[in-house]
Amino acid sequence: MTYRLYYSPAACSLAVHIVLEELGQAFDLQLVTSTWEASYLALNPKGRVPVLMIPGERQPLTELPVILTYLARRHPEAGLLPDDALAEARCHEWLAWLAGWVHGMAFGALWRPERFVSDPQVHAMIQANGKALILDSFLSIEERLAAQDSSPAPGFTLVDPFLLVLYAWGERINLPMAKDYPAWASRTQTTLARPAVARALNREGIHLELAATPHRPA
Repeated sequence: MTYRLYYSPAACSLAVHIVLEELGQAFDLQLVTSTWEASYLALNPKGRVPVLMIPGERQPLTELPVILTYLARRHPEAGLLPDDALAEARCHEWLAWLAGWVHGMAFGALWRPERFVSDPQVHAMIQANGKALILDSFLSIEERLAAQDSSPAPGFTLVDPFLLVLYAWGERINLPMAKDYPAWASRTQTTLARPAVARALNREGIHLELAATPHRPA
């Protein structure tokens, strides 16, 4: 049984890569250099990563939260989703917001303003608004992680690989992540200590180092 993940380095597909490493299941990686090539669009007409090919299935699986949920349900022994129904729903609540708002809207506006308006004369304004949305969203993430009752379920869940991706994106746009978001930095440090995470980062050639000693909540 071998999964195939279509990915781009340091993209949101990294979250799926991490989960596959965590599961210990056989998988291979297919690097996507352009999501708009005809061969890739034939696989995923949406022109996005990630795409997961499932053994025995002809139809690919797309959309990050869906892929993560499928893998967690298919391999429950990994414990990537809580057993409690409400705790699981809270994880999906996080995933939906991170994917739809923080990734799709905020980073989408910053990095892909043409998705919102075709007129290049207003792209700078859209990007500025995207940056503001990122800062607002990151503050919300920090506050929720600092408040134990608003955090994802205890332990490593499907939410953590996505939080790691967004943390890395914050570093990419030169935000002082460890300084401004200490609770998030602490959770990121815990995530980075996992061998599966280290393997995924190494295979994608990603180096992520916390710039300051993160705060550890009492």
